[in-house]
Amino acid sequence: MIYRFQSIYTYFANYQVQFLQIKNFKMRVLPILICATVLFISSCKHDEHEKHEEQTFQLTSPIRMDTSITSEYVCQIHSIQHIEIRSQERGYLQNIYVNEGQYIKEGQLLFQIMPKIYDAEVARAKAEVSLAQIEYLNTKALADSEVVSLNELAMAEAKLNKAKAELSLAQAHQEFTQIRAPFSGIIDRFHVRKGSLIEEGELLTELSDNSKMWAYFNVPEAEYLDFREHTKKDTIIDVNLLMANNKVFDQGGQFETIEADFNPETGNIAFRATFPNPNNLLRHGETGNILWKTKLNNALLIPQKATFEILDKIYVFVVSEDGKVESRQVFIEAEMPHLFVIKEGLTTEDQILLEGLRKVRNNDIVKYEHLDPKSVINQLDLYAE
Repeated sequence: MIYRFQSIYTYFANYQVQFLQIKNFKMRVLPILICATVLFISSCKHDEHEKHEEQTFQLTSPIRMDTSITSEYVCQIHSIQHIEIRSQERGYLQNIYVNEGQYIKEGQLLFQIMPKIYDAEVARAKAEVSLAQIEYLNTKALADSEVVSLNELAMAEAKLNKAKAELSLAQAHQEFTQIRAPFSGIIDRFHVRKGSLIEEGELLTELSDNSKMWAYFNVPEAEYLDFREHTKKDTIIDVNLLMANNKVFDQGGQFETIEADFNPETGNIAFRATFPNPNNLLRHGETGNILWKTKLNNALLIPQKATFEILDKIYVFVVSEDGKVESRQVFIEAEMPHLFVIKEGLTTEDQILLEGLRKVRNNDIVKYEHLDPKSVINQLDLYAE
């Protein structure tokens, strides 16, 4: 029993010695590890600093020049005249004289409603006129002989005028059985077929005059206010139309008018541009994009690739003469392909980093070469005038 107790005591004594040795080892090694880590980080920074000094970064400067920006608006295209052709009389559709999609001329016969009933009404009205005419002539002869009074003559004349009016009405109904084109244009699809029973006012087809086309496009309120502020009255504004196949329509258009009211749900107001359509390429109901070019005089331009974005704000790296890097926020007036038009934040005297934006940070010192702004812009894929 005493021997077992001594064995247990010896085991715990050895374990305590080992624990103290491990603890002392950690106390000696930990400061060494901390020092090594600090030296490693310092070495990395030193190496990175040496890399900045070894690499040559390309800089350029903002440049002022005359150019233009193109604003794009989704538009809906309408014929200058687009109407519904409806029946003015009831009856069976006796004949159709045109085809869907056909170009027709003003006054051309389109549809014929069976006219038999209306022909009979005209014949009856003519007979009534003849009868009233005879009665009037007889009464007039008697009045001239003072056989009848002048009142009876006036009544006979009124009866004759009434008969003539009824004849004109019957002839109008008869003419309405022939439906003719009110203007030249392209006929749309038919909603009825030959032999159909047509009710008064029933839709037969549509007719479009596509000689000119109206393009309606919505403009935000802020842009509308800028437009009215900077554009004189009666100024002619040329626009172009980008069609659905991404080709520009070969006929230029002109902005003509603005609607009266804003849409309270979208905050937009509709503008209208007119395009000639000599080849009838455009049709009613098409869509496209209005291309509105605005000239910018003496605009301050920088390449888009020289900027970076943080929380919806645009920044550039400005480099001083001694190579010190500093980030600076800029404010954009307009956007062009590969270029920004700067409203505020830079001048033509500043130097901005063109390449390697991810390789530098604030207060870094870099070696650089300055590129001519014109040569930089000429290498970009854009058109500026």
